[in-house]
Amino acid sequence: MSYVVGLALISAVFVAAEALRPWRPQQPQLRRGLFSDLLFLVFNGHFLGVGLYFVATRAVLPHVDTALRSVGAYPYVYRNAAAGWPTWVQALVLVIGFDFLQWAIHRLLHAVPWLWQFHKVHHSVVDGEMDWIVSFRFHWVEAVVYKTLQYLPLAFFGFGATPVLIQAFLGTAVGHLNHSNLDVGHGRWRYILNSPRMHLWHHDADGPAKNFGIIFSVWDWLFGTAHLPARAPARIGFAEVAELPPGFIRRSLWPLWRARDA
Repeated sequence: MSYVVGLALISAVFVAAEALRPWRPQQPQLRRGLFSDLLFLVFNGHFLGVGLYFVATRAVLPHVDTALRSVGAYPYVYRNAAAGWPTWVQALVLVIGFDFLQWAIHRLLHAVPWLWQFHKVHHSVVDGEMDWIVSFRFHWVEAVVYKTLQYLPLAFFGFGATPVLIQAFLGTAVGHLNHSNLDVGHGRWRYILNSPRMHLWHHDADGPAKNFGIIFSVWDWLFGTAHLPARAPARIGFAEVAELPPGFIRRSLWPLWRARDA
Protein backbone atom coordinates (compact mmCIF):
# COMPACT_ATOMS: atom_id res chain seq x y z
CA MET A 1 0.00 0.00 0.00
CA SER A 2 1.34 3.42 -0.93
CA TYR A 3 1.59 6.20 1.64
CA VAL A 4 -0.96 8.33 -0.24
CA VAL A 5 -3.56 5.53 -0.26
CA GLY A 6 -2.86 4.78 3.40
CA LEU A 7 -3.20 8.48 4.27
CA ALA A 8 -6.57 8.64 2.50
CA LEU A 9 -7.86 5.58 4.38
CA ILE A 10 -6.67 6.90 7.75
CA SER A 11 -8.31 10.26 7.04
CA ALA A 12 -11.60 8.57 6.09
CA VAL A 13 -11.63 6.71 9.42
CA PHE A 14 -11.32 9.97 11.37
CA VAL A 15 -13.94 11.75 9.26
CA ALA A 16 -16.39 8.99 10.19
CA ALA A 17 -15.36 8.82 13.85
CA GLU A 18 -15.71 12.58 14.38
CA ALA A 19 -19.13 12.55 12.72
CA LEU A 20 -20.37 9.65 14.86
CA ARG A 21 -18.82 10.46 18.27
CA PRO A 22 -17.72 14.12 18.49
CA TRP A 23 -16.20 15.27 21.80
CA ARG A 24 -16.76 19.06 21.76
CA PRO A 25 -19.23 21.29 19.91
CA GLN A 26 -17.39 22.30 16.74
CA GLN A 27 -17.96 24.12 13.52
CA PRO A 28 -19.62 21.93 10.85
CA GLN A 29 -17.29 19.49 9.12
CA LEU A 30 -17.66 21.64 5.98
CA ARG A 31 -16.39 24.61 7.99
CA ARG A 32 -14.81 27.86 6.90
CA GLY A 33 -11.12 27.35 6.18
CA LEU A 34 -11.53 23.66 5.29
CA PHE A 35 -10.36 24.19 1.70
CA SER A 36 -7.17 25.85 2.97
CA ASP A 37 -6.57 22.92 5.33
CA LEU A 38 -7.09 20.49 2.43
CA LEU A 39 -4.36 22.31 0.52
CA PHE A 40 -2.05 22.01 3.54
CA LEU A 41 -2.84 18.29 3.72
CA VAL A 42 -2.14 17.67 0.02
CA PHE A 43 1.02 19.79 -0.07
CA ASN A 44 2.51 18.74 3.28
CA GLY A 45 1.18 15.17 3.31
CA HIS A 46 1.54 14.09 -0.31
CA PHE A 47 4.31 16.05 -1.94
CA LEU A 48 6.61 17.90 0.44
CA GLY A 49 7.86 14.91 2.44
CA VAL A 50 8.72 12.96 -0.73
CA GLY A 51 10.61 15.93 -2.14
CA LEU A 52 12.54 16.52 1.08
CA TYR A 53 13.51 12.84 1.29
CA PHE A 54 14.86 13.06 -2.27
CA VAL A 55 16.88 16.19 -1.40
CA ALA A 56 18.21 14.70 1.84
CA THR A 57 19.31 11.41 0.26
CA ARG A 58 20.47 12.59 -3.17
CA ALA A 59 21.78 16.11 -2.54
CA VAL A 60 22.83 16.29 1.11
CA LEU A 61 23.89 12.80 2.18
CA PRO A 62 26.66 12.44 -0.47
CA HIS A 63 28.32 15.57 0.93
CA VAL A 64 28.05 14.12 4.45
CA ASP A 65 29.77 10.95 3.22
CA THR A 66 32.51 12.96 1.53
CA ALA A 67 33.14 15.02 4.67
CA LEU A 68 33.33 11.93 6.89
CA ARG A 69 35.72 10.19 4.49
CA SER A 70 37.95 13.27 4.36
CA VAL A 71 38.49 13.16 8.12
CA GLY A 72 38.99 9.39 8.16
CA ALA A 73 35.73 8.64 9.97
CA TYR A 74 34.93 5.56 7.93
CA PRO A 75 34.73 2.67 8.76
CA TYR A 76 34.35 3.76 12.38
CA VAL A 77 30.87 5.24 11.94
CA TYR A 78 27.91 2.94 11.48
CA ARG A 79 26.94 3.70 7.89
CA ASN A 80 24.00 1.47 6.79
CA ALA A 81 24.09 -0.30 10.16
CA ALA A 82 20.31 -0.69 10.30
CA ALA A 83 20.09 -2.40 6.90
CA GLY A 84 20.93 -5.78 8.44
CA TRP A 85 18.40 -5.59 11.26
CA PRO A 86 15.09 -7.48 11.11
CA THR A 87 12.20 -5.40 9.81
CA TRP A 88 10.44 -5.35 13.20
CA VAL A 89 13.59 -4.07 14.93
CA GLN A 90 14.01 -1.31 12.35
CA ALA A 91 10.35 -0.33 12.75
CA LEU A 92 10.59 -0.29 16.56
CA VAL A 93 13.75 1.83 16.53
CA LEU A 94 12.21 4.24 14.02
CA VAL A 95 8.94 4.64 15.92
CA ILE A 96 10.62 5.28 19.28
CA GLY A 97 13.73 7.08 18.03
CA PHE A 98 11.90 9.33 15.58
CA ASP A 99 9.32 10.22 18.19
CA PHE A 100 11.96 11.39 20.68
CA LEU A 101 13.65 13.35 17.90
CA GLN A 102 10.32 14.96 16.97
CA TRP A 103 9.68 15.82 20.63
CA ALA A 104 13.06 17.59 20.81
CA ILE A 105 12.54 19.43 17.51
CA HIS A 106 9.03 20.43 18.62
CA ARG A 107 10.50 22.07 21.73
CA LEU A 108 12.93 23.98 19.51
CA LEU A 109 10.06 25.27 17.39
CA HIS A 110 8.66 26.93 20.51
CA ALA A 111 11.97 28.00 22.06
CA VAL A 112 13.74 29.58 19.06
CA PRO A 113 12.02 32.89 18.14
CA TRP A 114 12.41 32.68 14.35
CA LEU A 115 11.26 29.03 14.30
CA TRP A 116 8.23 29.98 16.40
CA GLN A 117 7.14 32.41 13.66
CA PHE A 118 6.74 29.44 11.30
CA HIS A 119 5.20 27.17 13.94
CA LYS A 120 2.51 29.79 14.53
CA VAL A 121 0.83 28.55 11.35
CA HIS A 122 0.05 25.29 13.11
CA HIS A 123 -1.04 27.11 16.25
CA SER A 124 -3.44 29.25 14.23
CA VAL A 125 -6.06 26.58 14.97
CA VAL A 126 -8.72 28.32 17.07
CA ASP A 127 -11.80 27.19 18.99
CA GLY A 128 -14.21 25.26 16.80
CA GLU A 129 -11.51 24.23 14.28
CA MET A 130 -9.61 21.50 16.14
CA ASP A 131 -10.18 18.38 14.08
CA TRP A 132 -8.11 15.64 12.45
CA ILE A 133 -7.19 17.60 9.31
CA VAL A 134 -5.36 20.42 11.10
CA SER A 135 -2.55 17.98 11.92
CA PHE A 136 -1.23 18.96 8.47
CA ARG A 137 -1.70 22.71 8.91
CA PHE A 138 1.97 23.67 9.25
CA HIS A 139 4.42 25.82 7.32
CA TRP A 140 6.75 24.25 4.77
CA VAL A 141 9.82 25.68 6.57
CA GLU A 142 8.78 23.74 9.67
CA ALA A 143 8.61 20.61 7.52
CA VAL A 144 12.10 21.28 6.17
CA VAL A 145 13.46 21.52 9.73
CA TYR A 146 11.68 18.36 10.86
CA LYS A 147 12.35 16.23 7.80
CA THR A 148 15.98 17.20 7.31
CA LEU A 149 16.82 16.23 10.89
CA GLN A 150 14.87 12.97 10.47
CA TYR A 151 15.66 11.85 6.94
CA LEU A 152 19.42 12.27 7.11
CA PRO A 153 19.92 9.73 9.94
CA LEU A 154 17.25 7.50 8.39
CA ALA A 155 19.15 7.35 5.08
CA PHE A 156 22.59 7.35 6.72
CA PHE A 157 21.87 4.22 8.78
CA GLY A 158 20.10 2.48 5.88
CA PHE A 159 16.59 1.85 7.20
CA GLY A 160 14.41 -0.12 4.79
CA ALA A 161 11.28 1.01 2.97
CA THR A 162 8.85 -1.15 4.96
CA PRO A 163 9.90 0.12 8.43
CA VAL A 164 9.80 3.69 7.10
CA LEU A 165 6.26 3.12 5.80
CA ILE A 166 5.18 1.63 9.14
CA GLN A 167 6.51 4.67 10.99
CA ALA A 168 4.84 7.02 8.51
CA PHE A 169 1.45 5.31 8.81
CA LEU A 170 1.61 5.23 12.60
CA GLY A 171 2.81 8.83 12.87
CA THR A 172 0.06 10.00 10.51
CA ALA A 173 -2.66 8.09 12.37
CA VAL A 174 -1.57 9.38 15.78
CA GLY A 175 -1.21 12.92 14.42
CA HIS A 176 -4.80 12.73 13.16
CA LEU A 177 -5.93 11.28 16.50
CA ASN A 178 -4.22 13.95 18.61
CA HIS A 179 -5.95 16.74 16.70
CA SER A 180 -9.28 14.98 16.33
CA ASN A 181 -12.51 15.91 18.07
CA LEU A 182 -12.64 12.58 19.89
CA ASP A 183 -12.75 12.01 23.67
CA VAL A 184 -9.70 9.78 24.06
CA GLY A 185 -6.98 9.98 26.68
CA HIS A 186 -8.14 8.26 29.84
CA GLY A 187 -6.47 5.73 32.12
CA ARG A 188 -2.87 4.74 32.73
CA TRP A 189 -2.01 4.85 29.03
CA ARG A 190 -1.90 8.65 29.30
CA TYR A 191 1.58 8.29 30.82
CA ILE A 192 2.83 6.52 27.68
CA LEU A 193 0.73 7.58 24.69
CA ASN A 194 -0.38 11.00 23.50
CA SER A 195 -4.09 11.74 23.03
CA PRO A 196 -6.56 14.45 21.94
CA ARG A 197 -7.08 15.41 25.60
CA MET A 198 -3.36 15.95 26.11
CA HIS A 199 -2.59 17.59 22.79
CA LEU A 200 -5.45 20.05 23.14
CA TRP A 201 -3.49 21.56 26.05
CA HIS A 202 -0.47 21.97 23.75
CA HIS A 203 -2.65 24.41 21.79
CA ASP A 204 -3.64 26.33 24.94
CA ALA A 205 -3.59 30.05 24.11
CA ASP A 206 -2.99 31.30 27.63
CA GLY A 207 -0.33 29.15 29.30
CA PRO A 208 3.31 28.22 28.65
CA ALA A 209 4.13 25.65 25.98
CA LYS A 210 3.72 22.03 27.11
CA ASN A 211 2.89 18.53 25.86
CA PHE A 212 5.35 18.38 22.94
CA GLY A 213 5.01 14.64 22.30
CA ILE A 214 3.74 13.26 19.01
CA ILE A 215 3.12 9.51 19.48
CA PHE A 216 4.39 9.09 23.04
CA SER A 217 3.55 11.29 26.01
CA VAL A 218 6.27 9.62 28.08
CA TRP A 219 8.89 12.18 27.00
CA ASP A 220 6.79 15.00 28.47
CA TRP A 221 6.26 13.14 31.75
CA LEU A 222 9.99 12.33 31.96
CA PHE A 223 11.21 15.86 31.21
CA GLY A 224 8.59 17.81 33.15
CA THR A 225 6.65 19.29 30.22
CA ALA A 226 3.43 17.28 30.71
CA HIS A 227 0.17 19.01 31.60
CA LEU A 228 -3.19 17.20 31.71
CA PRO A 229 -5.97 18.73 33.83
CA ALA A 230 -9.40 17.14 33.78
CA ARG A 231 -10.92 20.17 32.05
CA ALA A 232 -10.22 21.52 28.56
CA PRO A 233 -8.31 24.82 28.06
CA ALA A 234 -10.38 28.01 28.07
CA ARG A 235 -9.30 28.80 24.52
CA ILE A 236 -6.80 27.58 21.94
CA GLY A 237 -4.53 29.47 19.55
CA PHE A 238 -1.86 32.01 20.54
CA ALA A 239 -1.86 35.62 21.72
CA GLU A 240 -1.73 37.37 18.35
CA VAL A 241 -3.54 34.69 16.32
CA ALA A 242 -5.87 37.32 14.80
CA GLU A 243 -2.85 38.82 12.97
CA LEU A 244 -2.27 35.66 10.93
CA PRO A 245 -4.16 35.94 7.63
CA PRO A 246 -6.50 33.20 6.37
CA GLY A 247 -5.80 31.04 3.35
CA PHE A 248 -3.05 28.66 2.26
CA ILE A 249 -1.00 31.15 0.23
CA ARG A 250 -1.10 34.02 2.71
CA ARG A 251 -0.32 31.75 5.65
CA SER A 252 2.63 30.37 3.71
CA LEU A 253 4.02 33.87 3.07
CA TRP A 254 3.24 35.66 6.36
CA PRO A 255 5.90 33.98 8.57
CA LEU A 256 8.71 34.71 6.10
CA TRP A 257 8.59 38.42 6.97
CA ARG A 258 7.97 37.80 10.67
CA ALA A 259 10.93 35.39 11.00
CA ARG A 260 13.27 37.95 9.39
CA ASP A 261 12.61 40.34 12.28
CA ALA A 262 12.48 37.73 15.07
